[in-house]
Amino acid sequence: MKVFKNRLKFHAPGIAPVEDETGWYHIDTQENPIYNERYARTFGYYCGLAAVTDCNGNCFHIDTSGRRVYSQNYAFCGNYQEDKCVVRDHSGKYFHIDKDGNRLYSKSYRYVGDFKDGYASVRLDDGLFMHIDGNGKPLNGKKFQDLGVFHKNFATAKDEDGWFHIDLNGNALYSERYLIAEPFYNGFALMTDVSGNKLIINEQGERILCV
Repeated sequence: MKVFKNRLKFHAPGIAPVEDETGWYHIDTQENPIYNERYARTFGYYCGLAAVTDCNGNCFHIDTSGRRVYSQNYAFCGNYQEDKCVVRDHSGKYFHIDKDGNRLYSKSYRYVGDFKDGYASVRLDDGLFMHIDGNGKPLNGKKFQDLGVFHKNFATAKDEDGWFHIDLNGNALYSERYLIAEPFYNGFALMTDVSGNKLIINEQGERILCV
């Protein structure tokens, strides 16, 4: 097995980012480079595309043959999720692009997160967060101090009183607020109250037990 300065894990279809004395690139399962180019940094393949950073600090995506997918350069590129990807332009604004590098919508934000279950959380110019769909349309128009991703139709949200869970309409599932709220896992969520106590709640907000 070849020794690399850095080696990240393999992603489908069996490709891993590595670094040696020549720079960063990708290898196949036989540890052979899949292209000749070298980069300042490479990352894993998601949805068949990988984010890379060139020697000038420009970020973009390549396909599994090493071909650059689009001509735009970004200050940051995320990983594709649900065939959509977070990018930050050189003015510091965030938005999402499709697998051809096209913007999904015209608006830019202070920050955007990955798409999960069809929706993403974005931070607006006023500092508040809301959810958008794959076309950049507001999901429900409701704003929060902070937001998590949707998982099985529920998302974590924060208002001036603390964290809780909301449904797709942006409505709170219960009246209580918490210091920390984790996503529901098969109907139950781990929460931390203002005193630092850990407890489990169900989707109705009922406290099941302390842990």
